Amino acid sequence: MLLAQERDEIVATGRRLAETGLVAGTSGNVSVRVGDLVAVTPGGMMLDRMEPADCPVVSMSGRRVEGERAPSSETPMHLALYEATPAAAVVHTHSTYGAVVATTMTELPPIHYNTLLLGGVVKVAEYATYGTPELAENVRAAMAGGRRAALMANHGGVAIGRDLEEAFENARLLEWLCGVYVRAKAIGEPRVLTDEELAKVVERGLTPPEPW
Repeated sequence: MLLAQERDEIVATGRRLAETGLVAGTSGNVSVRVGDLVAVTPGGMMLDRMEPADCPVVSMSGRRVEGERAPSSETPMHLALYEATPAAAVVHTHSTYGAVVATTMTELPPIHYNTLLLGGVVKVAEYATYGTPELAENVRAAMAGGRRAALMANHGGVAIGRDLEEAFENARLLEWLCGVYVRAKAIGEPRVLTDEELAKVVERGLTPPEPW
């Protein structure tokens, strides 16, 4: 079976995403790239009920190479991110706070210095119908500049990483930052950190990811 280890990792990550509430039902998707091949979650299947053989393998052009199930409808977005970055994994979520921010904002303000760990201010990609080339291009634009995560207007969030563990943690951090913002907004106007304040955090030792 092609990319057997990577398919195992996708299945395990799918269960973690469901357990942590970052996805619900059949929403969300995960992929891992190895060379010119990509293992991805199947379309229309709950992520906590997958088995490795359920995860198809596609080429970078989107052609199915192995697997009985059709790949996720969001595969074009995953492939666009692989084309634009050296990322080896993509995690797309429909988390609650991420969806709230993505429905109301054009970006997630840096109200906490951990924003730096995602490569800077998180942008909200312009809305487009799911699974379309337009959405893929909008997400790619929102991730420009070395960012590791983005939100998708009226949809959810997406995170990338050098491996699947990093992509998952970036997705979890994105949801945490959105949650802090939404809860802070409920009791007052959140204070946004300035560029100077963020630079001082870097001086203290917090290391942002290197630009790709």
